[in-house]
Amino acid sequence: MATHARPGPLPIPPRSARSARPVPELEPALVRDWQAGEGELIDLFAQAHARLGGVAALRLGPHPTVLVTAPDAVQHVLALRPDLYVKRSHRARLLIGDGVLAATGDAWQRQRRLLQSQFTGRGMRRWERRITEAARTTTARWAAYARDGQVLDVGEEMRRFALDVIWRSLTGHPLDPGTEEELAAVPAVVAALPSLPADGVAARGAVAGELARIDALSSRAIAAARSAGAGPDGPGLLHVLLEAAETSPEYTDRLIRDELVTLLVAGHETTAVTLTWLHLLLDRHPHARERALAAGPDGSTERRAAVQALVHETLRFYPSAWILPRHAAAADVLTGYAIEAGTDVLVCPYLTHRDPGTWEDPARFDPDRFLTPGRRPTRPGSYAPFGLGPRACLGLQFALRESTALLELLLPAHVPHFHSVPAGAAYGITVRPDGPTPASLAER
Repeated sequence: MATHARPGPLPIPPRSARSARPVPELEPALVRDWQAGEGELIDLFAQAHARLGGVAALRLGPHPTVLVTAPDAVQHVLALRPDLYVKRSHRARLLIGDGVLAATGDAWQRQRRLLQSQFTGRGMRRWERRITEAARTTTARWAAYARDGQVLDVGEEMRRFALDVIWRSLTGHPLDPGTEEELAAVPAVVAALPSLPADGVAARGAVAGELARIDALSSRAIAAARSAGAGPDGPGLLHVLLEAAETSPEYTDRLIRDELVTLLVAGHETTAVTLTWLHLLLDRHPHARERALAAGPDGSTERRAAVQALVHETLRFYPSAWILPRHAAAADVLTGYAIEAGTDVLVCPYLTHRDPGTWEDPARFDPDRFLTPGRRPTRPGSYAPFGLGPRACLGLQFALRESTALLELLLPAHVPHFHSVPAGAAYGITVRPDGPTPASLAER
């Protein structure tokens, strides 16, 4: 690769930050080389991280963007100064509207406060039976596949399971075939988001059919919850939203629709992708499956901890929130570097989790690092698969519980033998396998 002259520092920061160092910037020629090629954006980020360290600038447009991967800087942006490093427009706003993921300011605080109680402590206990029933349904389906010698797509199966869990939790009803077919519009829009036109009208037009299906399904679900009350599994999150509307006029049917779709997206997409990656990783590292199952008998705390370690190590490789965009609302000093007001900041847990300066032997799939004291880094900001701070994912405990519940049933019973595996990853809202995952099941 040709060498290029190192550019000068970024413009002089405001007076309050002049004692700080300028953020080193990636050579513009390297950005142009990337733009002329066909690589993923993560390739450019990895180059900036490798050359410049944990706080690096790169000019993707007229103004520099700052990439943040150093744990201390990650912690500063997400957890210590969330009031300064704010979210602007969420990439999925076209789909989720004003749902809690996209909301800001006082509206976000109100919406998060309402939902947060449903995913911690006593609130989580409400969903335990629904998670267990969805896991048993999937396990029975896999037993039938194995008995009949049927080929399945592991990614689609994990999506089906996660949709069943979140639909039961939203409505009190198990996922039925008709609803499952209609809900296919949700992942279709999520997958299309990175390639949609920048113009909002054109982007909405490109997925108008899918959005119309989602709106119709949401309207039917809201009407059913309002008229028929709780489902066979009891009241769900949708009923919580309808109750909020009785005292909070901001919870219009449109906002309830936006929260419903937000919970559908956040409640199934990340879990399904994580479980798919986990099965692919176990295919390459079968000893990890056997070590987890040998940690203790079925139902023991030792086995559960070992299964959770599999999930955590998968999330280290493929964090649910692989990139977290923020905007500096005011000037700041970030771990010694001057950040100008108005700077776009991209926190990248994907690269933090793979940094050999932070993690021991990061390229190795090693779930034991989450079981053995002293094996994983303790610096805040080192591990952030769901983000950090007040805007961290609400459903962290929910996602870990449903993943563990399914794996505790599937891992002892079935081993997927993949007919083919995806060649790489697609970096969109999540990092997902870039292709189908057909497999046959063998009894363990």
